[in-house]
Amino acid sequence: PDMLGPQRCGPAQNDEQRAEDGAGGTMERLTEQDERAVEAQLQRPPRGLLGVARRCPCGLPAAVATAPRLPDGTPFPTMYYLTCRRLNAALSTLESQGFMREQAAVLEADQDAAADYRAAHARYIEERAAVEDVPVIAGVSAGGMPDRVKCLHALVAQSLASGPGVNPVGDAALDDIGPWWEPGPCVETAPHGPDESRRSHAGRSD
Repeated sequence: PDMLGPQRCGPAQNDEQRAEDGAGGTMERLTEQDERAVEAQLQRPPRGLLGVARRCPCGLPAAVATAPRLPDGTPFPTMYYLTCRRLNAALSTLESQGFMREQAAVLEADQDAAADYRAAHARYIEERAAVEDVPVIAGVSAGGMPDRVKCLHALVAQSLASGPGVNPVGDAALDDIGPWWEPGPCVETAPHGPDESRRSHAGRSD
């Protein structure tokens, strides 16, 4: 089954929410409530946020897009960063159960899957370079790509940001975990005022 349900049932994006990411795709603009939610999810102030790459159905960010160069000038290769605490925990459990070894074996045995994984690596670098070309991280993507499986969190973040059919390992992890979002929001946040409340609900279909 396709466990990328939030892409279909999460809050809709509208033209006011979308921010061009430089690679021809879109991401949602961050609201103040989003920034507070991400800080609560990460338990630290976020750095270099560009926008929301994917939301859970509850409306909170599940993955964010991060600048290739942080505000202090530090190069940062991980463009898509997973923020949902519940999904992060589920992936840590999956890693401890040997899922990465299983997927590495799949990539070794399946030439088509390996080709898709290399293509995901190339796409990651292309999309990041479209935001800013940082030479020191040129050729580096995330999660062990293009030929290793080192971090499910980074690979799943790309799957969430790009949708199904891009990163085969990230897709497989999401299929294995199932609907992680069903228990509800992983953190609680509240808007600071009526203007922020209206912005945070823009594009909602309910």
